[in-house]
Amino acid sequence: MASGRGRGKRKKGLGAAGFLLVLFLVAVAAAGVAGWAIFTPFGPSTETFVDIPSGSSTTHIARQLQASGVIRNQFAFDLWRWIRRGKLKAGEYRFDHPMPLTQVYEQIARGEVFTVAVTVPEGATVFEVANRLEQAGISSREDFLGQQPRLAELVADIDPQAKTLEGYLFPDTYKFPRRTTATQIAAAMVRRFRTVSTELGLKENVHKVVTLASLVERETALEPERPLVASVFENRLAKHMPLMTDPSVIYGLEVRDQWRGAIYKSDLGRDTPYNTYLHAGLPPGPIANPGVPSLKAAMNPPPTDYLYFVAAGANPQGKSLFSTSLEEHTKNVSGYRRAMKKAGRR
Repeated sequence: MASGRGRGKRKKGLGAAGFLLVLFLVAVAAAGVAGWAIFTPFGPSTETFVDIPSGSSTTHIARQLQASGVIRNQFAFDLWRWIRRGKLKAGEYRFDHPMPLTQVYEQIARGEVFTVAVTVPEGATVFEVANRLEQAGISSREDFLGQQPRLAELVADIDPQAKTLEGYLFPDTYKFPRRTTATQIAAAMVRRFRTVSTELGLKENVHKVVTLASLVERETALEPERPLVASVFENRLAKHMPLMTDPSVIYGLEVRDQWRGAIYKSDLGRDTPYNTYLHAGLPPGPIANPGVPSLKAAMNPPPTDYLYFVAAGANPQGKSLFSTSLEEHTKNVSGYRRAMKKAGRR
């Protein structure tokens, strides 16, 4: 009888051990499956976008990622999120190759949203900026230009005369999500302008300075010449002489959608507010978006007696020619024309 009871106890003991063994094996298997789902690369081989709305729960994000084919299993993502205890950020994400779930998680936790780079070069007009935005697939040209009168409110405190943001879309390289609005785009560029203008100490006469700087920017690409060009314009303004600057005439034609790609003699007689041959003083506003060198030149033109110049952009010799008298300027123009003829250009 005693030996029988002992055998019964051993059977019970083996049953408990077996149960624990089964639990252990199940746990090992579950861990293996979870590890496989988490660490084994998975995902699309072609460009795939996932747009995570603000306020999305981890469960919703995981479901989105699985439905888009970015991760293998949404529950594995939930598990990794629970382990990492990180905060996931809203936005549009781009995936184009298989990767471990851990990398997908880190990309979203760091907020590495997909953006498109747009470069605004020095001297670009609002029309050129609109073209670049459309080419980048961020905003249509028509929408960005159509909203300019409303967007001018962004600089109303520093330039109450501004009718558009021309002059205040600061030249730089920007990165925007694909669904960025025209307001958000403009605000980013204006913020950059405000930062730079504050660093330069531009606080007064902002409208005049930016307008003058835009003329300087479009007249010469040579940085050392910009202060001299600014001085010519200042001297002519002081003497109530028309500025007679072609870039301003061209801009007036662009505003009216009459620009033909080249300036003709007849264009100089077209009466637009920006025709500085027909109207004395500065044009109504900036004709481009100037960079730092041109802003500096417009803020502090050097004292000179120059009243005329032949712009570097039109001179085959590659530099502007400055003069104090009409007679000297006429000689420079004749020399420029000879150089043009010698270069085989009309």
